[in-house]
Amino acid sequence: MKLSFRHIEIFRAVMSAGSVTGAARLLFTSQPTISRELSRLEQLLGLRLFDREGGRLKPTAQALLLIEEVELSYIGLERIDRYAQAIRNFEHGRLAITCLPLFSQTLLPEVCRQFHQHHPGVSVGITAQESPLLEESLVAQQHDLGLTEVEQIPRGTSGELLFSARMVCVLPNQHPLLQKTQLELSDFHEVDFINLSSLDTYRQQLDQHFRIAGVNRRTVIETTNAASVCAMVRQGLGVAVINPLSGLEAAQSGLSIRQLGVCVRYQVMMIRPNHRPGSAAVDLFSEALRTQARKMSDILAKDC
Repeated sequence: MKLSFRHIEIFRAVMSAGSVTGAARLLFTSQPTISRELSRLEQLLGLRLFDREGGRLKPTAQALLLIEEVELSYIGLERIDRYAQAIRNFEHGRLAITCLPLFSQTLLPEVCRQFHQHHPGVSVGITAQESPLLEESLVAQQHDLGLTEVEQIPRGTSGELLFSARMVCVLPNQHPLLQKTQLELSDFHEVDFINLSSLDTYRQQLDQHFRIAGVNRRTVIETTNAASVCAMVRQGLGVAVINPLSGLEAAQSGLSIRQLGVCVRYQVMMIRPNHRPGSAAVDLFSEALRTQARKMSDILAKDC
């Protein structure tokens, strides 16, 4: 017969209670069971652990030495138990998220603030990268969540439409077009305009609408991202049409946004790799993203 955890558990209970009866109560078992297993433990160890005096058990010097080591092992078990509880309560962990740089500046900051407030022990790692590297990392199952503009779902993943809203116009202070609550394509004829790169898919959709409408915008600046576009508009170099997430951020920093008469929809897809282990923390962060996306949609519906 080999030494078992049950033997150690009984020894510790007897040392703690000072009697067989008390140990039986602690372990919800019978007195004969405690006495039998305690005798077996002494036989297995070749040690006399207790002296019997007047119906009570008095630990020997050998027992006092042994209990020190036993308590050390229990400290380790208690640490494991506490750590397991911390995992259940999301006090430890890490989420790996990949997204377009735009989302790390607009959508994610508020989501991370809310998530950290409720689950401060879970760290969030954000890798901002452009397509197609973003989609490739999701296919390789390198991240727990991904945020993309691409409607086509990468292989080996599941996708969900997280956010959809119309592109908006952003204007500097005191611009004449601010007098209108909604801007038509014709309002931009011969107006100084800040454009995104000609390779941008949303720029290409806008170009087609303006071409069909016969509207000639005066492109004074062409740049590669919405943050740069807003910086140019802030300098009074022209107006621009950008994604609604950047539009909301621009409105918070002093610029004005207006709805467009023509509908060019902008969307955000939330991607989860199918072969990466899921967790409750990922589910909670996903729900926080949905909540923030709905909040932004409501603001756009009210302010634009």
